[in-house]
Amino acid sequence: MLPLGALAAGFGLLSAAAVAQTPPVAPASAASAAAPAETMLQPISVKARVETDANSLRATTTRIGKGKQELRDIPQAMTVVTERLIGDRNLDDFKDVLRSTAGITFQAGETGEEDIRLRGFSLGQTGDIYVDGIRDAALYERDTFNNDRVEVLKGSASMLFGRGSTGGVVNQVNKLPFLMNQQEVTATIGSGNERRATADFNLTTGQDAALRLNAVVHEADNWGAKVRKKGVAPSLRWGIGTADEFTVSLYHLEFDNVPLYNHPWFIVDGRLKPTLPAKNFYGLDSDYNKGSATYATLAHTHRFADGGELTTRLRHGRYERELWASVIRFGQTHGVPTTIDNLGPSTIVTRSPKGRIGISETTFLQTDYSNRFDWLGKRHNLLTGIDLANEDADRNNNFAGPTSGLGTTVGTPNNGDSRVDPRGDPAFNTFNARSLGLYVQDTLELTPTVKLIGGLRYDHFKARYDTVAVGATPATSYSRSDSLWSPRLGALYQPNDWASYHVSFGTSYNTSGDTYQFAVRGPKQVTANTPPEKSRNLEVGGKFDLFERRLSLGTAVFYAEKYNERNTDPDSAATQELLSGKRHAAGMELDIAGRITPAWEAFLSYTWIPLARIDKSNQVLAASGGGAQVEGDRPGLTPKHSASLWTTYKVTPKLRVGGGLNYRGSQNPEGNRAVTVDSFVTADLMAEYTFTDRLSLKFNVANVTDELYADMLYRGFYGPGAPRTAQLTLKAKF
Repeated sequence: MLPLGALAAGFGLLSAAAVAQTPPVAPASAASAAAPAETMLQPISVKARVETDANSLRATTTRIGKGKQELRDIPQAMTVVTERLIGDRNLDDFKDVLRSTAGITFQAGETGEEDIRLRGFSLGQTGDIYVDGIRDAALYERDTFNNDRVEVLKGSASMLFGRGSTGGVVNQVNKLPFLMNQQEVTATIGSGNERRATADFNLTTGQDAALRLNAVVHEADNWGAKVRKKGVAPSLRWGIGTADEFTVSLYHLEFDNVPLYNHPWFIVDGRLKPTLPAKNFYGLDSDYNKGSATYATLAHTHRFADGGELTTRLRHGRYERELWASVIRFGQTHGVPTTIDNLGPSTIVTRSPKGRIGISETTFLQTDYSNRFDWLGKRHNLLTGIDLANEDADRNNNFAGPTSGLGTTVGTPNNGDSRVDPRGDPAFNTFNARSLGLYVQDTLELTPTVKLIGGLRYDHFKARYDTVAVGATPATSYSRSDSLWSPRLGALYQPNDWASYHVSFGTSYNTSGDTYQFAVRGPKQVTANTPPEKSRNLEVGGKFDLFERRLSLGTAVFYAEKYNERNTDPDSAATQELLSGKRHAAGMELDIAGRITPAWEAFLSYTWIPLARIDKSNQVLAASGGGAQVEGDRPGLTPKHSASLWTTYKVTPKLRVGGGLNYRGSQNPEGNRAVTVDSFVTADLMAEYTFTDRLSLKFNVANVTDELYADMLYRGFYGPGAPRTAQLTLKAKF
């Protein structure tokens, strides 16, 4: 924590950062006066620009493993979505970035970011989304305007991150100031009356200091499902490349959207049939999904003379979101239930209110140390650190008013109806969690080609959860304290500088008293009654640099198992949760990114999960044969195949064209085993013309064939994928 104390002094030193200090020259002695004069040159400092991926689909380094590492030294599969790929495909929304990563699926409901699945395991609810290695709060609509890249680490990783991370973690890497004057603005117009503008200004303020400002304004009608976002992210960095480097940054994003909560489905022979056009909005004009995210980060890095590096980061943030939406269902027309056969423009559509509101305040302090040293004749690469967290949350997850009675018909979407919000002040359930984590990892170089990795983490997690009285249900208070150990083992074989093979084993756990994923329960209980769930992941794979290191290829086979999943005790269903469940998923990952030729670039993310099964469960099979998945079933939201492909070709020095495909195989919704959702594939196209080094124009078409498909799934409805959209983007650099 001591390096943070130097931040205050660093502000005073900032004004002198640009002044080169020249050592005083001692007076010449009599003896030296007769000697030939020597010329003393001024010292020259060489500082490298911070690495970015603005001009490449390929990433070579990451900090997702705490210290800065080569991707080839990470003993797990990784997918990195670079700034180039984000820009090429206009992945403005965080969910769009995740859609371009294979193995990720979405549960429908609260706009898709509350429950994201990776390799079939929950990702969003357990808080496995990070910003620069620090846990990001749930429940806000993220934008990519300040992202340098998005990194997806596959497999268990509690040794690095603590609770969660069964299927993996997602790390958003924010843009940092660098030592160059560069400004960039973009303006986009598109379908659905989209208007988006971004600015990225980087200014050097001294010899080793720079200021960067990123900003966004985004508006779109989207045929009724409106989007309104604006954000700003200033950051100041000084001491770049010196022994002591400081960064102060602020991030603020606010949104005020009209959400497309869902579309109702028809089931024909056990298969979901989307019917309503994806652009049709059947909610009310008074619906909204609004909120904000604001956090400040102070960071200090001290570089020791022996090559060690100590990095300390302190972040405090406040996050708010309120959802007031309409759940859409088919009604009865003249007393006749709606079927796919009698569906028509006059079919009645009902709107039921759905409300959620949440406020979170978080404070995180992390200190990480890395170094290389020789001990007992072997080279060691050490990573160790400590992190402290305090998380407060206020939640009301059923903040809905009475039914409005404002219906419409299939033929009159977005009819302009609205209602007055009848709700009063919300009654909040409150949550507080405090955690302490300590970890150490050593990479031992047995030989120049063989490395062994061993790591261990200790976490102490303490949570309190207080509920308010609702009707006849009295207010209750719960608390829980857990201490856990998380190991990580691995080995690397690197026979040359372009190939790296790995094998790894890691564990993860999900705590019971957790604001993201589990409301503890039980009458008159003081302590939550369920210990953490635990999981483990075994992986074997390799990473390769091909075509003179222009292209990276990574592949791995994995086995992930949650071996004590929560189940409801059938003998005391209202009071008891048991760790008696078990499920697994096994498959293969493939990632390709980079240049095949100087003119041809490609990105491929592919996941194959042929084996996935609920091995043990107390869930009873419903008499209808439907209901939640039971023992022996394939878990919901776990397709066998999923892939994302993007490729571009430079036809002339000024013209670049590109295209891509997104594919997701058939799957079941979570909680509805009798329903199968068909596979789908969508196609995207892009053409970019560069007038000068400073000015370019890009045209994108997404979902070229206007494919109608179910993107986000719930047990009784779905969220449609985006319809065909076109965008024209002008980019200027100066």
